[in-house]
Amino acid sequence: MTIQSSPAGITPKIPKDALEHLRTCMNRYHEITEGCWQKFQQLLTFREYARADLIYCVGEHPKSFSFIHSGLARVFHLDENGQEYNKRFFSEGEFPACMTALLTSTRSALSVECLENSAVIHIDFHGYRQLLEQSPDLMLYHIRYLEKNWLLEKDERDNAFGQTTASRRYQTFIEQLPHLAGRVPQYHIASHLGITPVQLSRLRKQLQSTE
Repeated sequence: MTIQSSPAGITPKIPKDALEHLRTCMNRYHEITEGCWQKFQQLLTFREYARADLIYCVGEHPKSFSFIHSGLARVFHLDENGQEYNKRFFSEGEFPACMTALLTSTRSALSVECLENSAVIHIDFHGYRQLLEQSPDLMLYHIRYLEKNWLLEKDERDNAFGQTTASRRYQTFIEQLPHLAGRVPQYHIASHLGITPVQLSRLRKQLQSTE
């Protein structure tokens, strides 16, 4: 099944505050030199999406990964029965991507949908890989970002979600992502936890009754 991506408003010039936001977030992992930053900016485009627009859609060959300047998105896939499963949510300062498709030059098995109106910077993947090989500071940023977000945090999430009850998974979600608890619709949280919206409603009532 292929979902068609939604139209988005392309802005030729990237807003200054969006660029500053991106650079600040990258510098938290390793400082990007001015020379590298000037080259890096040439790989960027800026788009504004409405709620329910798709940044990336299943079946397409993505050419970029993204940075969310403002807004909220979910990464999801469909099982063989057409049921959606939310793998992860991304908010301001984070980098949603269909990374397996980018690395293997294959069609994406995932979609990325905006849950709110969102301002997004797209980063050309091919150009990024070329610059990565030429820039030690960007390479150090890349390594440290992957270590934190794709190794340590992923292992922590996988362990929490694979070895606990639904109730504990929900509590872990609230503890680790309190800033998303009130922004992500409950049925999307239920999909992420691997339970039904009715089950989630019961869990929330049970937890509220014990407070």
